[in-house]
Parts: sequence; structure tokens; C-alpha cells
Amino acid sequence: MTSFVHTIGAAGLALLVAAGSVRAETIVERPDLDALFVEQGTPGTFVLLDVAADRMVVVNRARAETRMVPASTFKIANSLIALETGAVKDENEILPYGGGKQFVKEWERDMGLRDAIRVSNVPVYQEVARRIGPERMRAMVERLDYGNRQIGTVIDRFWLDGPLEISAVEQARFTARLAQRKLPLSARSQAIVRDITRLDEANGAVLYGKTGWAGTLTPKIGWLVGWVERGEAVHAYALNIDMATVQEAPKRMILVRAMLSRLEVM
Repeated sequence: MTSFVHTIGAAGLALLVAAGSVRAETIVERPDLDALFVEQGTPGTFVLLDVAADRMVVVNRARAETRMVPASTFKIANSLIALETGAVKDENEILPYGGGKQFVKEWERDMGLRDAIRVSNVPVYQEVARRIGPERMRAMVERLDYGNRQIGTVIDRFWLDGPLEISAVEQARFTARLAQRKLPLSARSQAIVRDITRLDEANGAVLYGKTGWAGTLTPKIGWLVGWVERGEAVHAYALNIDMATVQEAPKRMILVRAMLSRLEVM
């Protein structure tokens, strides 16, 4: 393993401190773990941020630092913004999907945020975004410092088709802040979204996360981002892979669990 700590001149450091942009993590590259992507037959990247140690493990660093459309991983932020602005009352308010046949059969019913995030209901979250509206959405994406912070002009498609983009490194930093309840939002909004993104618990560790698939773009990208809590320890993670078809979706969780196991997190 090789450790990298970025250094800059004193003048540059002063400017970054003034801007609140200093990133002090130790970056550890793990090319050996690329074998797990080879086993699954797909290129990809994985990032793991140990919050207490301020240490980031990265597999395929260039890709980890490349911004991509977040697809349904933006449902984490969309949920937070909806709750914070009052566009949605709580996780149980029933939201309309709009009717008609959908890409996924489970999306063909009205539901609250808890069920909608679990089945990744795109039409329900498009309704949520329309309720929030462009002005509030733009302001809140800025406040959250989410990726490139660009929502464009199409309020119910910007996280699916762009222009919003975020890197795996940025995803891990974002979920780490949510895990620590340190986003610039109310404790209530963060508590609800933490609760609805809880996926599993095993051996004293709790796994949180959200999948995504940018299936309308080339290349088609699959995501899984979130964090693991074990006692007081928090490890935020982000994975993205090339995912040509929805049939490859299980590879995301297979890879995340394999990475977390190899890195002795879960």
C-alpha cells in the first residue's frame, strides 16, 4: 500500500482554509483490490472513508475522482431536501407516482419515502423534486455542496441525465457527513433519512446505503453508496461500476460486501 498526503504552498493553503476547502485525508491506494472487479467482469472504483482516522482507501483512484451522474443515489439528498423544505411532511406521507405503466412494476403505486427509497421509485421522486421546485432545489444542492451543484433546467431529470455529477470520493464525503449528522440541515431531516436508508445489520455492524443506475447514458453506470456503523466507528463508502443492463444490478452489493470484508469493516 502507498500513502499519499497532498501538500501545497503556504499561500495556497491559506486560500483553501479561507474557502473551507481543505481536505486532510490520508489517501491510500489499493490496486490489489481491483481483482474483485475483475472477478465480476466489470471496471469500477471503490472508496472507503474511515471518519475517525481521516483516512481514505481508494481502488482505481482516477475513476474515483471522476464526476458522474448520481442517478438514484441522489434520492438520499432529494429526501433530505424534501423534508427540510417541507415539500414532504415525513417519511410516511403517501406520494403519487402519476399513473401508467412504469419501468419497474413495484413503482406502479403511490407510496411514502420509506417504500419509495427502498424500491428506488423514480416517478415518486420526480414528483418530490417538482414539489421542491427549481429555486429551492438549487439553493439546497448548493448548501449541501453536492458534487458540481448543477441542476440545469429540468427539475425532474437532472440527477438522471445530468447536468448534476458527483465523484465517488465526493459521495463518500457526503454520506460521512450524514452518518455523523453533520450536514447543514435539521436533526429531524437527517434522522429520518438515516432511518430509511438502513439496509442490514450483521455482527454488530449496521449497513446503510442507496443504489443507483444511470441507464440512459453511455457508459451506463451503477452506484452503491452509504456507510457502515460499528459502535462509534463510521466508515463511509462509494462504489461505481460499468453496468450495461439491469440484470447486472446484484454486482453492486456483491462488490461492496466483498470490499468491506477485505478491508475488515463488515
